[in-house]
Amino acid sequence: MTLADILSRIVQPDEKMMGAVQKKVDNLTKPPGSLGVLEEMVIRLAGIQRTEAPTLRKKAVVVMCGDHGVVEEGVSAFPPEVTGLMMDNFARGGAAINVFSRRMGAEVIVVDVGSKAKTSPGVRAEKVRAGTNNMAQGAAMSREEAVAAIEVGIRIAVELAREGYQAVALGDMGIGNTTPSTALTAAVTGRSVTELTGKGTGIDEEKRKVKEAIIERALHINGIEKNWRAKLEPIDVLARVGGLEIAGLVGLTLGAAANRMAVLVDGVIAGAAALIAYEICPAVLPYLFASHLSEEPAHRAALEYLELTPALYLRMRLGEGSGAVLLFPLLEASLAMLNEMATFADLGL
Repeated sequence: MTLADILSRIVQPDEKMMGAVQKKVDNLTKPPGSLGVLEEMVIRLAGIQRTEAPTLRKKAVVVMCGDHGVVEEGVSAFPPEVTGLMMDNFARGGAAINVFSRRMGAEVIVVDVGSKAKTSPGVRAEKVRAGTNNMAQGAAMSREEAVAAIEVGIRIAVELAREGYQAVALGDMGIGNTTPSTALTAAVTGRSVTELTGKGTGIDEEKRKVKEAIIERALHINGIEKNWRAKLEPIDVLARVGGLEIAGLVGLTLGAAANRMAVLVDGVIAGAAALIAYEICPAVLPYLFASHLSEEPAHRAALEYLELTPALYLRMRLGEGSGAVLLFPLLEASLAMLNEMATFADLGL
């Protein structure tokens, strides 16, 4: 299914169903609104699934993997070979996302959409190209490559929907990918690169300043100025200063929304993907659930731009979808609240 096909299928959640569930939640044996975000989540799930009885029978995390030419500039504390090593680790079930997902009952799907490594057994091979170009010297990829990576994510979302999945968490792996994510966030939100540039995988302050300068240079070289919307489309920005795994997550987000699936947004990379998906199609917004607040400053900026409130703050900055899957138990708690709590009518009131 193409990008154009999927965009035509994204519609707003069912307000009638949301109103019905809101009424039921307000009549549970508690003060109205006293369970806060849990109430908001289950009402949105009802609208997304278009039913007064939403469920969460099957859930997944999709870890998109890709490499970045900008690592040549020394923006990461780790060498690019780690991307391939981590794909092996995911396939063996030894990474944090595997451990957390086993506890949460979520399926882990690992996708090589753009690494330089040989695709590991157990990893889905969807390589558009072997890593991006160095965005500090020109466009990271072509528009056509960005669209191809987006359509990888769309295909996976469509498959998951057909298999009965109702929620998907956005995961990522790619050494150096906080650099393009910060560039994308700066472009979309208009915030300064100085404000948004964090320490990623753990670089020191000196390297952080170098990273900041590289992002500024990449935006300038690629013609992404404050008024970029007058001459560029969001996909152009993604192609020039983005990443293949970020593009894959954009497609996954759009595809999930078109197929009435909740989308759990992880940290700064997933946040950048959510921003681009929103810029392409604002109708995706009600499908997005902010799981946690990352330590990366660009993540806060992305969530504020989207007006999403994170449910958790755990000082995390790992990626992989590791924060997003931790929201699954809270979604399940919200469903239990709806289905199992007594109403005031049950008490004879």
